[in-house]
Amino acid sequence: MKHPWSAGATPALSPTAAGTVAPVLDVVDWQEWSTPEARAKWDDLAARSATPNPFFESWLLLPALAALAPSRPVRIATVRIGGSLVALFPLARAARHGRHPLPHLATWLHANCFLGAPLVAAGFEQALWQALFGWADSHAGTALFLHLAAMPLDGPLADALVETALQEGRRLALVHREERALLQSNLSPESYLAAAVPGKKRKEYRRQRARLGELGDLQVVRSRDGDHVEAWIEAFLALEAQGWKGRAGSALACAPGTAAFFRQGMAEAARRGRLERLSLELDGQPIAMLATLFAGSGTFSFKTAFDERFARFSPGVLLQLENLDLLQDPARPWCDSCAAADHPMIDSLWTERRAIGRFSIAIGGRVRRAACDALLALELGRNPVGIKNR
Repeated sequence: MKHPWSAGATPALSPTAAGTVAPVLDVVDWQEWSTPEARAKWDDLAARSATPNPFFESWLLLPALAALAPSRPVRIATVRIGGSLVALFPLARAARHGRHPLPHLATWLHANCFLGAPLVAAGFEQALWQALFGWADSHAGTALFLHLAAMPLDGPLADALVETALQEGRRLALVHREERALLQSNLSPESYLAAAVPGKKRKEYRRQRARLGELGDLQVVRSRDGDHVEAWIEAFLALEAQGWKGRAGSALACAPGTAAFFRQGMAEAARRGRLERLSLELDGQPIAMLATLFAGSGTFSFKTAFDERFARFSPGVLLQLENLDLLQDPARPWCDSCAAADHPMIDSLWTERRAIGRFSIAIGGRVRRAACDALLALELGRNPVGIKNR
């Protein structure tokens, strides 16, 4: 049997060398990409992607699929040109769109996946969309449209998406847009904090840290290796579960699937040197913890938790002040907060913003596209956010 990744054994193409070779999209069961040989090709593609996305890399997506979608029809879609792998992403058929029973095709996301950008080799962004649109037209089934969620709105991936839809006369609509906190500056951590936070507030943070230090030995512990990562993971799960997320049932430890995903994903990230563990410890016990992921030229603030018994000292904020040390890493000049828009804490510390949105795209023949046009008109009429009539 010829496996889907075997064709990727040829050297990676440059966009110029690809010439007029048509991109080919294949869709297979995700388990077929779980072997060491397949993961090696996947990892090589991630290293060539102009838009980093740790959530779609092998070391984080495969644990998510195994733990959160074992019986769901989620598949891996890949694009090849002349036998070379140039794009990869998870693809699913969804029965509902929000509250409405509207079947559609979509990139697969889960509740702890904060970016939906496909992995695409730099320069092949338009080839991805051409292949995906063509495949969706001929494999639509009951799907009324294609939906792309949690997409970055700046950069080559979004530019190529809009340009491809325009060239093909295909309706594309930006149906939701938001901005979330981003850390990106040439300033030192000290100068950045001084520019971002008023002096009175900085004085309050210093007072809180001093008062917290009076309760015991206060230490900041930072690690980027895999030593004792299992113990750190269990401590994080316990700390998050004892707070409001645990009471609300949304903590990672509240469900076996999300706990398994976090354990396996963070362990593999640490093994690969793709995880920074940051903790604020009082007498050796963590009272605030932060997991940050590395991907390409960026970092991603994935998960944070703090001990609510010390809430009056703002331990989560104090830990984020330590996290400004990310500004000193020249290899990774930006960090995506992965936070909700208008987050009251991180938005007050990080002054830059990253635009994220959801696109709906027409697929299929004339009748299906007319139905999509009607649905988009209704959705945009309720929430006009940007690109229309593409």
